[in-house]
Amino acid sequence: MMRYKALALQTECFAINKCVDQSSSYATMEKSLQKVLAETKGSKAFIGSDLKLVVLPEYFLTSFPFGESMKQWREKACLSTSDDLFKQMMEFCAQQSIFLSGNFYELDDNFPELYFQSSFIIDDKGELILKYRRLNSMFAPTPHDVMDEYLKIYGYEALFPVVDTKLGKLACIASEEILYPEIARCLMMRGAEVFLHSSSEAGSPQLTHKEVAKRARAIENICYVISSNSAGISGIDFPFAATDGLSKVVSYEGHILSEAGTGGSMVANSYLDIEALRDYRSKVSMQNYNARQRFELYAPSYTNYSHYPANSFVKEKPSKELFIKTQLNVIKKLKN
Repeated sequence: MMRYKALALQTECFAINKCVDQSSSYATMEKSLQKVLAETKGSKAFIGSDLKLVVLPEYFLTSFPFGESMKQWREKACLSTSDDLFKQMMEFCAQQSIFLSGNFYELDDNFPELYFQSSFIIDDKGELILKYRRLNSMFAPTPHDVMDEYLKIYGYEALFPVVDTKLGKLACIASEEILYPEIARCLMMRGAEVFLHSSSEAGSPQLTHKEVAKRARAIENICYVISSNSAGISGIDFPFAATDGLSKVVSYEGHILSEAGTGGSMVANSYLDIEALRDYRSKVSMQNYNARQRFELYAPSYTNYSHYPANSFVKEKPSKELFIKTQLNVIKKLKN
């Protein structure tokens, strides 16, 4: 199945921030999931049976922390992949014969005081085939913050998962991480052909930083980018349409194959041709950037020039204040 349609579903997100307890926040998440699944089913009925891959926005279940402490957000918004909401998604994917990707806040028994922002892929058999934990975040815990312990438990390759499927080799990039070329590059090194990008960002008519980055990541890695944005966030003291619009499918040459406007939309759908991508990668060409990379040139710089420190949670208690303190220290170090 090397030629198929992919959809970046643009849907409204309901914030759980004003929910007063765990049961009410869970009810809101369940409501959000049912809405998303219904829209996905309707989109497939309209687009056709060639639709095999759907990417959801970053905050489709919860929105984002807006004043909550890490402890409060962990109790209110975080799930495990064994939760019933995941079981519902798995059953849906099997029923609809689609691959589904999204992003959520995840619990991990190995790190009971933390949570991670995780992207996932469920295949058309209803199996969870990939889970990626965000590595760069302003205020959310990441594996890098507990790196030594994380690597002991999961190993280095768990940081950059790529899954080989009948739809090609798939990988996830979370939200603003599209701005960090190293993440996309590490995924490409492991064979990635399609980047599934769950995001929640300004849908501006101007060329934003993320818009530039989506095209750049596609070109420099010879990969498709399926980027799904939210269609506004309701239920939070935040302008509704601040994160709305311009979900898109980007080709491996950086062309926009389809793009949504604002509001809820299934317009951002297009064919992906994995055989054509592989043929493009196989040619001797100035544009075959993958084949012309010289990684040994760059490796010493990454090894010798430390910026944001690993294991920042080892000596100090995780908090929003610690993120700010750490970044200020990095800025001071860079100035020096």
